[in-house]
Amino acid sequence: MKKNIFGQTILLKRFIIGIVGLITHKTFRSKRFSIIGSKFLNNIPHENVLFISNHQTYFYDVIAMLHVFNSSAKGRVDTVKKPRYLVNPKTNLYYIASFETMKKSFITKLLTYAGAVLIQRSWRESGEDKNRDIRTEDPNNIKLALKDGWVITFPRGTTDNTKPVRKGTAHIIKDNKPLVIPVKISGFSDVFQRNGLKILNYKSPFSMEIGRPLPKSIYSKSIDEITSDLEKIID
Repeated sequence: MKKNIFGQTILLKRFIIGIVGLITHKTFRSKRFSIIGSKFLNNIPHENVLFISNHQTYFYDVIAMLHVFNSSAKGRVDTVKKPRYLVNPKTNLYYIASFETMKKSFITKLLTYAGAVLIQRSWRESGEDKNRDIRTEDPNNIKLALKDGWVITFPRGTTDNTKPVRKGTAHIIKDNKPLVIPVKISGFSDVFQRNGLKILNYKSPFSMEIGRPLPKSIYSKSIDEITSDLEKIID
């Protein structure tokens, strides 16, 4: 069977994305979920695209993007109402996640196969601050994922929006020069469990807004300047 750059069976990955999508589709086709700006996903490259987003829940942020990005890839704008896009979903769509988050259960391991690029956080583990070197394989794996397709990252690396944007995303941009597309999610923390898969509120609205790609002039900026720009965008 054909495998991707990480040795995963593409058919199995497609099946897992489809199942996760079908299970959660009812939630995201709801009128409570609004999508803005998915037109900016039309005619973008098939590879070396980096999505940067604020972060409100461990899992539903990414699941929502799986729906919106796959629907947009099939030519639909600001809607996920018809789930035909789940029959043959993109398998070159990845998201950056920590080992700590994704090793907890069978479900998280299943979601890992759906596209996680696992990294070891250098600044935190098990709720405690750390200060350790970045694993050399982590930026290499992110580079591979970008070379193959689209990558989602959360520059703060946490759902705590009081924490600063980490410099790691600036290094990704500086080293790989991807097309950078900002994403803003709102209301997810009111609707979904932060660190689980429960739906807590069936009435509150929630949304995703996709912005215009950032200008290529960002590549010429310093790491600190890029990080500062990302801080403003994420806020």
